[in-house]
Amino acid sequence: MKRFFISVGLAAAGTAGLHAAYTPDGGDNSKLWVVSATLRGFYDDNYTTAHTGAKSSLGAEVSPQFSVNLPFSQTEIGMRYTYGLYYYQERENLGQNPIDQTHQFDLWLDHAFNARWSTKVQDSFVVGQEPELVQGGAEQRVEGNNIANTFGISLDTDWTRLFSTSVGYHNSFYDYQSHGDGVPLDEENNPSLAGMLNRVEQTANIDFQWHVKPTTVAFFGYQYGQNLYLGNEYIAPQTSVFRLDPPNPPILVRTVPARTSSDRDSLSHYGYVGVNHTFQENLSGTLKVGVQYSDNYADPLPSTSLGPYLDTSLIYTFAPGSYAQVGATYSRTASATIALDPKNGTVVEDQGTAALYGSVNYQVTSKLMASALAHFQYGTYNGGSVNGQSDELYDLGLNLNYAFTRHFSAEAGYNFDYYTSAVPLQSYTRDRFYLGLTASY
Repeated sequence: MKRFFISVGLAAAGTAGLHAAYTPDGGDNSKLWVVSATLRGFYDDNYTTAHTGAKSSLGAEVSPQFSVNLPFSQTEIGMRYTYGLYYYQERENLGQNPIDQTHQFDLWLDHAFNARWSTKVQDSFVVGQEPELVQGGAEQRVEGNNIANTFGISLDTDWTRLFSTSVGYHNSFYDYQSHGDGVPLDEENNPSLAGMLNRVEQTANIDFQWHVKPTTVAFFGYQYGQNLYLGNEYIAPQTSVFRLDPPNPPILVRTVPARTSSDRDSLSHYGYVGVNHTFQENLSGTLKVGVQYSDNYADPLPSTSLGPYLDTSLIYTFAPGSYAQVGATYSRTASATIALDPKNGTVVEDQGTAALYGSVNYQVTSKLMASALAHFQYGTYNGGSVNGQSDELYDLGLNLNYAFTRHFSAEAGYNFDYYTSAVPLQSYTRDRFYLGLTASY
């Protein structure tokens, strides 16, 4: 599925579901290199994403970017580096460090071995604090130099005029800086974010494609996935589970040992069918639907589950420079919640996550571009004291960009985030406004 990537900065805030995967094909490939710099002023009414006691601040952002695109006869190589520096006035007033810094490095390579064999490689490395920049299960802002790296490679082969295959491997690495002290937890302790979410997610897939006609490709495929948690910390205390049968005294049923990060290791098998179809020259869509079998084999109380899997999108170009995209996904994803249930000793294994997203870019005039981004996510907890309960995330981004010249533009925008959770003290709302100038060459 083609997704949009929004560059580092407040213009992208609140649109995590719209740029979960990076693709370079939205950039300007007409120049070998591009240098740009953006200066923004902003107001953030909840920069800590706090449930209560929200802190607001005026601030400023400086974000230079450098990109290189090297086209050859059968190969295209590109890379881009973006640096972000953010100043929060209120943090300085409170005697705190007022500066945040982010780094993002993107690399991509497309190569055609011949008319039938081609490969694509892409990697995105990010250091940051905002949930839409460093994802991986955390919906709140996380202080520190948190790292996310996403790598993907695919090999596409046309075996005949009607039959082709696509083989791929993807690897995502997450490392949060908020570590625990390494001491076993008790009922009063909470696990660190690093203990819960530091991990490697990897998948390998093969798709078998049938070219029904020039505008339609049907396919079916299989994907294997594995999540390995690397925090090496305690995430839940030892638990004694009793059977209560009044008026008789409680009877000890079992003792569940203290859990560590690696007890969240799991594997998945996916089977799916789908279709890519071009309805018109300016309208195309993809539908992939199937099942996901998950096995939480490492937990002291192992479990398996079978659930739906969905990935679909529709892209419409309705005028030169103007286009819209909508889509939906469903799968099991990592959770930044443990929520130990003392009644049965279970913890949250993951979440069943459904997401809807959409974006519109409208070229109002030759110089004025308007865009809107929206994302809704609904997650249901699997296991723990919040088993079957849910959280919801709503994101909205609005932006106006006016190009004075080819090299100089101004923008104004607004981002809204609303997160509500069954876990106490996790919900929050956040509004951000910004004005900015960008120079590029």
